[in-house]
Amino acid sequence: MKPWNVLSQIRRRVGEEAGVLFKTAPLRIALCNPSPYAAAMSSLGFQTIYRKIHLHPEAAAERAFLPDHPKDYRESHSPILTYESETPLSDFPIVAFSIAYELELTGIFEILDLSRIPILRQDRSEKHPIVIAGGPLTNSNPEILVPFVDLIVVGEGEEIVQAFLDAAPGMSRQALLSRFSTVPGCYVPGMSTAIPGAARVKDEVLPAFSQILTKNTVLASMFLIEAERGCSRSCSYCVMRRDTNGGMRPVSPEKAFSLVPENARRVGLVGAAVTDHPEIKKLVRTIVESGREIGISSLRADRLDREFVRILAQGGYRTLTTAVDGVSQRLRNFLNRSTTDQHLIRAAKLVREFKLQRLKLYAMIGVPGETANDIDELIRFLLELSRIAPISLSVSPFVPKKNTPLAEAPFEAISLQTAKLSRIRLGLKAAVDIKPSSPRWAWVEYMLSQGGETAGLAAMDAWQKGGSFSSWQRAFRRYEVRPHNKICN
Repeated sequence: MKPWNVLSQIRRRVGEEAGVLFKTAPLRIALCNPSPYAAAMSSLGFQTIYRKIHLHPEAAAERAFLPDHPKDYRESHSPILTYESETPLSDFPIVAFSIAYELELTGIFEILDLSRIPILRQDRSEKHPIVIAGGPLTNSNPEILVPFVDLIVVGEGEEIVQAFLDAAPGMSRQALLSRFSTVPGCYVPGMSTAIPGAARVKDEVLPAFSQILTKNTVLASMFLIEAERGCSRSCSYCVMRRDTNGGMRPVSPEKAFSLVPENARRVGLVGAAVTDHPEIKKLVRTIVESGREIGISSLRADRLDREFVRILAQGGYRTLTTAVDGVSQRLRNFLNRSTTDQHLIRAAKLVREFKLQRLKLYAMIGVPGETANDIDELIRFLLELSRIAPISLSVSPFVPKKNTPLAEAPFEAISLQTAKLSRIRLGLKAAVDIKPSSPRWAWVEYMLSQGGETAGLAAMDAWQKGGSFSSWQRAFRRYEVRPHNKICN
């Protein structure tokens, strides 16, 4: 992409945004997202930290994103520029990343490399920006970030960001990193003694909410706000389970609604378990009765009833989306999921009653102990549901994550998962629309999720070799990345 095309795209996107913050301040921070613009600007955490930085009297944030087509940037020697002032990232004293999950790691490599900033921490000097990382990935496996960043913010970062902004002006790089090497929730490679537990902000800090509205995102022109943070459930595969996050912290309907701007015609409620909010119907009803459309990030099948779905339909819902998770009732019980066949049948009947387009379900394959009988149970059950309402199914491989009860569970062999997907397709034929995720890339995610610093270095190697699946296989072998879990054959 030629430099003029880069600027043209940035200016067009900024011109179609509402809520952009422009500010001159002594401390300028490039806030980067290692995903392309459309996905990144639908990230509530990213937008919240953007606003948080701007609220500080001495600081300003400018956004940057992984290019839609990095190859075009590389071929035209175009640097990554911020959206607010069109400044190269290498000109900033601090470059901060919000990273959601393991496969976004290569986006960090791409952004740093295109910005002429050394990827490896050990190759940077005083003349280079301080590189910081935070975001949801730090709740499960921040270790893979260690070779590349100068400071990791583990867990909830709003209060740590405030403390960092208070301290940063006038401090040298070394002094600043030394100071935060002992701050709870912070890890400075080479200085901190161990990666700390995840930070947790005071309830008064909640909720997070959108700063910028734009039509050019996955969630087009939708104002996002946290209805709650954390989760009250104990699903054994989930990083956000009750035992690791201290439970669910709901935001009152009155407080949440008071933050919705007048110009927001679509409102998205975000959280790990939004429908578990004790006053969720009141909040959704208030939003819908104000004339707005509604979206919810996580619908639990056992919380769906006639009154709730009626309100959702009034708020513009066309597809009811919930999770099956385990492919059979036996496996749902094993995963500590409270969903039953009856909950899902009720959901399908509500789709039909309120004339919604379809029921969209998420399922995992490769759960420990899963058999062909479990897969056949899923097929039979989905065929039954498809006679009630149109069904679509997204199938993802089970990926064990650190800091969960199933952290040491095996990852099922790719060949077995591929065979199961074929069995599901054959069994459902045209009755259900199936969208499977790749078992190969789930394996890459698994290797990163279980690995340490060497897994991060292997990721850089794979990215440098072109990023194909075979490049990842060779890189993991070269760096001898061997998770303690065995592959289940």
